[in-house]
Amino acid sequence: MASVTPQMMRDTLRHWASGVSVVTTQFEGQISGMTVSAFNSLSLEPPMILVCLSKNAYTASLILQSRVFGVSILGEEHADISNRFAGRVPNLDHAQRFEGVATMTYESGSPILADSISWLDCAINTLHDGGTHWIVIGDVLNTGCREGEVAPLIYFNRDYRSLVLPVEERGT
Repeated sequence: MASVTPQMMRDTLRHWASGVSVVTTQFEGQISGMTVSAFNSLSLEPPMILVCLSKNAYTASLILQSRVFGVSILGEEHADISNRFAGRVPNLDHAQRFEGVATMTYESGSPILADSISWLDCAINTLHDGGTHWIVIGDVLNTGCREGEVAPLIYFNRDYRSLVLPVEERGT
């Protein structure tokens, strides 16, 4: 049986299109956020989501301490925000990632990016070991979304993308 390397996993999973979100928290005066594509709805009743966080990430360590987090789902105009929270902007510490970015808070006290296309405010329900990542199951405390038609930011083949017309509207 062949041994699957981390690079093989990256090369394979680059073909999986995913939405892009920023997961945030605050704990004892510290604020942090990180870009995440491993995020899913888990249950509608009770409302729960699932997010996977690198065990090496500072944001993950704060979430484990605070037991709360926010998820801000990004729109196609937010590639710069995604890069900022992914650590791709040099010389920004975790708190500086929020500079110039409007936020709001709800029940958990976690910062929510005010310009996101939708958001969820959560508390940890369960934590699972997932190899290099923590699998965090969150109880959804509150949600919200932008009014009107919005286009999400998509990550595919190691780059940001936007949606095209629905299949039935494109014709043949």
